[in-house]
Amino acid sequence: MPKTAALVLAAGKGTRMHSDNPKVLQTLLGEYMLTYVLAALRPHFGEDIWIVAGHQARMLESAFPRGRFVFQAEQLGTGHALRQALPALAEAGCRHILVVNGDTPLLDAQVTQTFLEKAGEADLAFAVLELADPASYGRVMRESGKVRAVVEAKDCDPLTLKLNHEVNAGMYLLSLHLAETLSPRINRANKSGEYYITDLVALAVAGGYEARAVECGREESLLGVNSPPELSRMEEILRERVAERLLQSGVLLHAPDQVRVSPFARIEPGAELTGPCEILGRSEVKSGARVASHCVVRDSVIDEGAELRHFSHLEGVRVGKGALVGPFARLRPGASLEANSRVGNFVELKNVRLGEGAKANHLTYLGDADVGAGANIGAGTITCNYDGQHKYRTSIGEKAFVGSNTALVAPVVVGANTLVGAGSVITGDVPEGEMAIARSRQKNLSRKKISSEY
Repeated sequence: MPKTAALVLAAGKGTRMHSDNPKVLQTLLGEYMLTYVLAALRPHFGEDIWIVAGHQARMLESAFPRGRFVFQAEQLGTGHALRQALPALAEAGCRHILVVNGDTPLLDAQVTQTFLEKAGEADLAFAVLELADPASYGRVMRESGKVRAVVEAKDCDPLTLKLNHEVNAGMYLLSLHLAETLSPRINRANKSGEYYITDLVALAVAGGYEARAVECGREESLLGVNSPPELSRMEEILRERVAERLLQSGVLLHAPDQVRVSPFARIEPGAELTGPCEILGRSEVKSGARVASHCVVRDSVIDEGAELRHFSHLEGVRVGKGALVGPFARLRPGASLEANSRVGNFVELKNVRLGEGAKANHLTYLGDADVGAGANIGAGTITCNYDGQHKYRTSIGEKAFVGSNTALVAPVVVGANTLVGAGSVITGDVPEGEMAIARSRQKNLSRKKISSEY
């Protein structure tokens, strides 16, 4: 088959979602709806994927900065969206176009492959489903078993809606020639006043083209999302699919119905997750790692034997082998824990390297810092990394001991094997092996004298 490109229809607002965001930017398991559609198409089309943007187009461009967009200034229907894209597709040398809706998050690469194979060399092919409850889906009209048209539900008579359960699933393969020839003939003579891409079926049949209805797999994979309840149901189907795949692969799930894992995350056999928890984005959890309940992990790597205790939140971090995090820890982007390091309760790290065996066990904020192997950070320690205009780094050497309630005012270097006295405010470097104390001398005054003065 000559070059085939994919076209994703993503211009709609999705009024029933009750949101100003484009419908395709609603999320399931922490990922945009459109992300799933693109992931199903890339194995077949690579970068030859165009996205039709309309409502809040700038938001779509921001969310998908590498996307190839065509713009539909007025949202006049799917047929109109196709027409806007044809010049760009023709210029790119495409001869066939796979058109899919951007609101089908359960679409997968296998269903796409099946459809393409069954569509073959037909001038026009479209996916069909037989649904027990067809609801608002367009109905497939046949005559003597042959496809004659697709009629949207709003334009069907009540008897057809009741008896006809074969519906259009919203996936099409069109030759560019057919699309360029017939799309200008689509009109708006329907109850919605829109240009429907489905009208191409009747136009193709009338024009002597082959129009082929294709059955291609699990029905939920092609169903669209039009409302919050449908979005919730789709998300649960997706969550169940991922959980079942993990269990079958050898991942140990406690309370699996409360474990939410992105399909794009990688969980190795032998890892252990306890629900409720969320492993989102492109996270990796290695074999032997344990994630306790109420943890949220996004775009992070948890190495072998590491443990996340309850209520810890991680984003954009790496937790080394045998490291211990939490409970109630917050690790922000750029944090890296080396092997056997420890981050305890109510500790926050951002853009910090915590060396092998280093510990920050209680009530601490470390930002923009390097902490050497074996160092100990006392409770209440903070790195003062921001002066209101710029951020600066703090360096803490190997086996340094920083006493409780210490403020390290960056930029500052605390050398290896140093001791910083509790309650100090450190504004200058501390040479290796020395002790620093930066606090005023204690004064003891008579309580009776003080009380009489007030």
